[in-house]
Parts: sequence; C-alpha cells; structure tokens
Amino acid sequence: MKHLGVLFLAAALGFVGLGTSAFAQKAPKPAATPSEKSPSPNDKAPTAAPAPASSDAAHPAIEPAALEILKAASDKLSHAKSISFVARGAFDVPARNGQPLFYLTRSEVLLVRPNKLRVIVPGDGPPSEFYYDGKEVAVFTPYADLIATANVSGNLDQALRAIYEKAGIYFPFVDFIVADPYKTLTEGLTSAFVIGKSKLVGDTTTDIVSISDPHVHLQIWIGSEDKLPRLIWATAADSPEKPRHSVEFSDWRLEGGAASKEADFKPHTTASTRRIPFGRPDAEPAPKP
Repeated sequence: MKHLGVLFLAAALGFVGLGTSAFAQKAPKPAATPSEKSPSPNDKAPTAAPAPASSDAAHPAIEPAALEILKAASDKLSHAKSISFVARGAFDVPARNGQPLFYLTRSEVLLVRPNKLRVIVPGDGPPSEFYYDGKEVAVFTPYADLIATANVSGNLDQALRAIYEKAGIYFPFVDFIVADPYKTLTEGLTSAFVIGKSKLVGDTTTDIVSISDPHVHLQIWIGSEDKLPRLIWATAADSPEKPRHSVEFSDWRLEGGAASKEADFKPHTTASTRRIPFGRPDAEPAPKP
C-alpha cells in the first residue's frame, strides 16, 4: 500500500499538537503501509489461491475473497457523492522510559465529492477544525482563536496530498475517503486473507480481513451487508516500538443522509481571530533578515 494509504499508521508515531500551523496531527515522512503478522490459532490461515485479476495482488498469499470484500467497501464509498461518519482513534506512543502511553481522538467527518471536506476533532488535546472548500484549506483552533489558511485547488486526493506536503496534516482514516480506496489499500500487498466474521463490532455482522505489506499490518472489520468499514487495527512491523493504532467508525450517512451546504466547509471566525502561518508544526523557523 502506498499513495495516501502510506500515512495511515503515522498517527501512532506522534500525538497532535499546536505548532506553527494550527492544531493538527503530524506525521513523519510517509513509508509504504501494511505488514504481515503471524495469525493466531483462531485465525483463518492464508491459503494459496490462483492469482487474482489485479496485477498488484498477484501473490500466492493473497486470497481473492479478501480482495472482493475490500473492493465492495471501496465501491460503496467511492460511488457516494456525500459521506459523513465519526471516527474514534486510539494509538500508543512510548514514553521516555519505554512505557506505552495511549491517546484517543474523535473526528466528525463530512465530505462531498469531488473537493469538499470538513473534519471536526474534539480530541484529548486542543480541539481543532479542518475545512477544505475546493479553493482554500483552513485549520482553526477555537480555544485559542487561531487560524491557518492556504490556497489549495484540485480534487480531494490532490488536496490531501498538498496539505500533507505543506503542513504535515493527514487523517488516520484517509484510506477510506480518497477517490479509489481499493487501489490505496491493495498496492504493494504481500498478504491478504479473510479471518472470519464477527458480531461484536459496530452492532452488526462484519467480515474480518487481514492485509499486509513489509511495513504495516492492517486488520479491518467491514459490514457484511452494508459493506462499510467498522474497525481497523494497524500495527507497524518495521519499528522497534511496534506502535499500534485503531480507528472505529460509526454514524455512517451516505448520499441524502449526509446533506450539506457551502457554509459547512468554512470556519466560523471573528474579527479577533488571529492568523498564523500554514506550515509544518515541526518546521524550523525562518531566519530573520
């Protein structure tokens, strides 16, 4: 998995903070995503299968059934013109003494294709609001009354990459809001198999899929009937700390249920709101002349 899916696990590597840009999650330079794990005795072991149609997944450890589940979820999301959902994230970061510290986030997401996105983050830190209206990106911190903006044009995929490059901003659910989630999730796979079903996630029956590449392992619960993602667990394979990250999805609304208007994609600021530079929180300050 590459493209924007590369950023998925990055949330496990650094907690959100307020820097030279407004409060936003920051990530290190992307690396490719997911990696293989050894299944537990209760897992359904991967089985060899004929190479699927996709050349990206022509690998004996990749089950066509797993790809079919991912494709169904991708089609459901990519065909929807408007989507809203709530994503609750949890991730661990090692303290100086090596003890894992766990953090939680909540993102209230609204998107309208091809180029509008709003993400409200109450969080276990300073609350933040992200807006993209097709022309401008704005990150607003209501508690401090600060805003950072930048002119960004293009569709949602182009904007997401641009804001990562400009300010290190990304979202842990990004794989599922891009134009083609299937492509993002399946590029570079080394393993994909169906673990089984669960009735304990999202108050519905889900299919559980495991997908991996050399860097990260993802385990994904997808609704058996509605084909919507319900839960993801990500584990880094190429980091000594083995950081973990989960995202739980709820309150899905597609099409008419995610009605929106232009004002939904603009921050509610006042004359006293202070503007700050739109840039990476960890960027070095510019030298003074």
